[in-house]
Amino acid sequence: MNYHEAQRALQDRFDTRRLADRLAEGTSQTISPQHKRFIEDREMFFLATSDSAGWPECSYKGGDKGFVRVIDESTLTFPVYDGNGMFLSCGNLMVNPRVGMLFVNLENGTRLRLNGEASIDPDDPLVETYPGAKMVVRVRTQKVFVNCRRYVHRYQQVQQSPFDPAPEGDAPVPDWKLDPWFDGTLPASDPANDPSCPTAEAIPRF
Repeated sequence: MNYHEAQRALQDRFDTRRLADRLAEGTSQTISPQHKRFIEDREMFFLATSDSAGWPECSYKGGDKGFVRVIDESTLTFPVYDGNGMFLSCGNLMVNPRVGMLFVNLENGTRLRLNGEASIDPDDPLVETYPGAKMVVRVRTQKVFVNCRRYVHRYQQVQQSPFDPAPEGDAPVPDWKLDPWFDGTLPASDPANDPSCPTAEAIPRF
């Protein structure tokens, strides 16, 4: 791990340069078997991207356990499911491939960061192996490191999202797509246009 001048300045101000250097020794460019088990056991992660001007986006990505796959020691993949149609993260990846991924076990606080360069392809052969996926993102790792769990609040899962695609790729329609405000805006092929399509219970937004 290479620190830039501003990071070094703060390390020196708070006398953490030695600690930072020691932690950098634990950074890897590849995914170890232990990292693989941790990543593939997660049902969610946070994805950081930025556009060509450097403006960031941070998004939550969720799915069934194992939806993030470690293909080899330098590559992982995850599916792009139906979202709100804005394609903020995916669009960013097409102009700036650099990504940051944060995996957290909220039951014990363990977390892992992975930085790398991503590619995205609607015709990736792995799309067919992810039911309900529109595209697949492949990430080539640059840095992988475990973080301190000290300030991670502990949570337990209450319910798996009902919108995770079934093995056949089917999923219920989210209630927001039925709001009249979106009339005429959904893609022609969107299941929400079919009045017989099942919907999930509305969840308060705030």
